[in-house]
Order: sequence, then structure tokens, then C-alpha cells
Amino acid sequence: MKKILSLLLVLIMALGLVGASAEGETYVFWYTFADVYLTSVREALNKSLDDMNVKYIDNDANATQATQTDQITTAVSTKPAALVVNQAESGAAGIAQNILDIAKEANVPLVFFNRAISTDDNEAKELVLSYDKAVFVGTNFEQAGIMQGELIGKFLLDNYDALDLNKDGVISYVMFKGDEANQEAIFRTKHGAGKANEALVAAGKPELKFYDDANENKYLVDQAGTWSNTASFEYMSTILSQYNAANNNMVELVIANNDDMALGAVNALTNAGYNTGKEGDPVIPVFGVDATDTAKELIATGRMTGTIKQDAVGMADAVATLTKNMIEGKDKFEGLNENYVQVEGWRVDIPYAVYTGE
Repeated sequence: MKKILSLLLVLIMALGLVGASAEGETYVFWYTFADVYLTSVREALNKSLDDMNVKYIDNDANATQATQTDQITTAVSTKPAALVVNQAESGAAGIAQNILDIAKEANVPLVFFNRAISTDDNEAKELVLSYDKAVFVGTNFEQAGIMQGELIGKFLLDNYDALDLNKDGVISYVMFKGDEANQEAIFRTKHGAGKANEALVAAGKPELKFYDDANENKYLVDQAGTWSNTASFEYMSTILSQYNAANNNMVELVIANNDDMALGAVNALTNAGYNTGKEGDPVIPVFGVDATDTAKELIATGRMTGTIKQDAVGMADAVATLTKNMIEGKDKFEGLNENYVQVEGWRVDIPYAVYTGE
């Protein structure tokens, strides 16, 4: 009788009527533990996986793709339940393909998240759809930049004369870009200023003027590609030594691809007597993306103006749900929060929202 029952169980599992139990643990690969926004995602993801009784191991690539690739190769040899990958080299389709091939060969579920796996959406789509146990969780690459630019445009029009410190009729600005190759950084840089300019022109105002005429890119990038406050602090401190109220050419607006770079700019401004949070002290508007706890505090104290919320808890929930579903052999999208946007069967986008503390 026991032999018959065992044979029946094997048959049922083979037919997919119950999920096969997974070997090993879920390995989660982070491009770096140092990223502030991703720290909040990691905390939320760990909680979600704990709540779902999914065992996991976090891995830090320290912003080095070779390190992450070695970590993935080692993990696969342990027969993991799933691979969850925050790709170190953003936008690198060849690397994403290699990771997918490794997962496919081992027949292990694969969830890419947050960092783009190609600079071309169609290429990313084809890559993910080539393996039925793969999926991507991210955001609409353009949405954050568009929302940030529209928020800035409205703020400028509501406060134009007060912001035009040297009364030349034009608002000068600096743009901090997190990474040259990252899709989010590219579109945030494009639309953060672009959508603000559309609002200004529609109201009969001149477009924003990048503070440095010699900079054809009209942005300053974190050369390490880590979107860090260290890079923006150093840039902003250097800027303020030349572009300031005494020289009548003060930068009048700061746009940052993320809240950590916004924080670096705010700290440099504070050192120069701006954005101190003290009543009566001058404030240069600073805008970011992510709505981190630090940014919310800066906004609450008047040291920062606004940000675009990137939902860390939502991203973690989606990643955990998809991972658990695939481990258990279910439809990958089963039980997914209806507010998340499913895109053509290959990705899930987590919506953004404006945050100004109001």
C-alpha cells in the first residue's frame, strides 16, 4: 500500500497537481548593500520572505558584476530554490542573458528586479520571455522623471520671482545623474528638466538654464554609478565656491536622480548657509526620487522641497510573491496586488507617487 501511495504522489507531482518541494534556499543578489533606497527594499523583502516562510540568503556584490556573477554560479551549485537578482551592471543585456542561461540550465526560478537588464525594453522582454520561470520587477522607466519634472514645473511657476535670485529672468539649475547606463537615471535626467521646461514655456517663461555653459550634457554624473551623496556633495561644494550669491550667479534649483544625491546637495548647501531648516535662512529648492525616510525628514524640516515615492515595500512584496509562486509551481502572477502593473507577461511595474510632505 505504501508503495502504491508513493507512486501516486510522484504521478500527481509530475502532472503539476501539487507544487514540488524546492531544494535549498532562495539566493538574493544585491548590486550593493550601500544603496540607500535598496536598503529599504532589502529590509522589506526580508520581512516578506520571512512572512511567507521562504528561506533566503542575501549576497552583496559591492557594485561589481564579476563578484555577483561568481556568487550566482556558486549558488546554483547548491541547488537553490530560486535566484533573485538585482543586477550589478545595469542595462547589460549580455550579462542578464548569461544569468538567465545559468538559471534555465539549472531549472531554477529567476526574478530580476529594480535595475534594468537592458537599455532596450524589447530586448529585455524577449530575454525574460525566453524562460518560463523568469520575470522582472521594476518601474516604468519614464514615470519618475515625468512626475518629478511636472512637480518641479508647478513649483517654479508658483514661486518664480522668489526663486530668481539674481533677477535675470531665468532659473539656473544643476542636475545630478546617478549612473550613465541606468535606464531610470537616463529618463529621470531627461524628463526632470524636460517636463519642467514644458511647463515654463507653456506659461511664457524661458527654459531652465544649466549653471555651467561649458557642460554640454547638462548634468553631473556619479562616476562610480552608485547614485551616492558623496558624489553630489563634492560636486555641489565645488559649484558653490564659484556660483554663489556673492558672485550674483547662485544656482537656483537642484534636481537629483535620487534622494541620496539630493541629500549630498542639501548638506553642501547647508555648509554654505542655505537649507539649514532655520526660519529666515535662504532655501534653494532641491528635488529627488525615492521618498526615503531621510528625504521625508528633510522635507518636513524645510531643507528639501519634494520627491517622487518609489515604493520599496511594494517592490519587495511583488518580488516575494512572484518568487514564492514559482517555487511552488504556481502561476507566477497569482495573488499579486492589483495596484501593480503587469506588462505583457514578462514584467511587473510598481507605480510611483508624488511626495511633498503635504
